Amino acid sequence: MTGWTTHTGRAAALRLSNVDTDQLIPARFMSTPRAEGYGRFLLHDTDAHLPEGTTILVAGPNFGSGSSREAAVYALVDFGIRAVIAPSFGDIFAANAVNNGLLPAAIADAPALWDDLPAEIEIDLAAGTLRGPGPGGERRFALDPAQRDKLIHGWDDIDLTAQHGPAIAAFRNDRHANHPWAVPARDQRSGHPTGEDE
Repeated sequence: MTGWTTHTGRAAALRLSNVDTDQLIPARFMSTPRAEGYGRFLLHDTDAHLPEGTTILVAGPNFGSGSSREAAVYALVDFGIRAVIAPSFGDIFAANAVNNGLLPAAIADAPALWDDLPAEIEIDLAAGTLRGPGPGGERRFALDPAQRDKLIHGWDDIDLTAQHGPAIAAFRNDRHANHPWAVPARDQRSGHPTGEDE
């Protein structure tokens, strides 16, 4: 996926709380090949209507609860959504979102923005801020540093782990040197302190 640092886009209100993954994309549409796009199925069975060109969604608390289906994130991303702003998120949904380049920005008073939408909102990932309409001006959102790095650089979990390659290698070498009894015999025969086969 492509990383990003800032985004300015059209925000729309989703005046609902507890939007679960089945509401985001009903299960019957998940047999459709992803290559055909899931955006047209987003919120299919609800009364919600998102204006064309919406890239930021502002919702109520507990967004993305329910089952762990990653297709819920696919539906948002394929529609063109880059960020969802809500007071809270389902944990699995938030992890899936980050792994697909979608920002889950937790802001306690997110519904306070509804009456001023649709409008433009500016998001700065590095600063952890958004600037938009309504009371309060600039708002801050909390984001785990690893999640921020994944979004900014476009990394998945493997890419993120690879950033710690030297530390992992140093740990492995130290472990093998100080605990040789724990190293499988085939690794000892190979002569590789890292335990890699030739």
